[in-house]
Amino acid sequence: MHKAQLRQLYKEKRTQLSEAEIETLSIDIANECLNLPIWNFNCYHIFLSIESKNEINATFLLNILQGKDKTVVVPKTDFSTSTLKHYLLDDNTKLAINNYGIPEPVDGILINEQQIDAVFVPLLAFDIKGNRVGYGKGFYDKFLSKCKPECLKIGLSFFQAEDDIEGLTNTDIKLDYCVTPDKVYRF
Repeated sequence: MHKAQLRQLYKEKRTQLSEAEIETLSIDIANECLNLPIWNFNCYHIFLSIESKNEINATFLLNILQGKDKTVVVPKTDFSTSTLKHYLLDDNTKLAINNYGIPEPVDGILINEQQIDAVFVPLLAFDIKGNRVGYGKGFYDKFLSKCKPECLKIGLSFFQAEDDIEGLTNTDIKLDYCVTPDKVYRF
């Protein structure tokens, strides 16, 4: 199926999930992440969930990272350039919801992409080859292309993999892993 069709299909699938289902599935995904071989790293990038889009509740995974005393980085969007800036998340970080419903740091300590060891990547759909479909603005593809080559890219999905995604471009960055509520895919 083509990226645009998958984007629409999975947005619709998400709207059918109840708050209770989102919470349960998000906890299951966080627990599955414990099976990843990533816990010896130091610096992890994680998205902050857009509740209005029924995204995975990343709070549970964030709690695991903080409980393991890891350095956590969160993004701030720049819609004029479709790029992300990355800020250290600590006790002093002030968050605010932007005009698109995205929780973001107001300011703080900027972190360079090259410092990040693993990125938890939001997505709508993915396939068995590690390709992903996001919202279509290219924020994460631009960001991931600037990370060091050994940085692990980990998708998080409520749903299982598609067989194939059509309409990919050479700027689409593949995942190394994708975690669902009951399975870890390795690519």
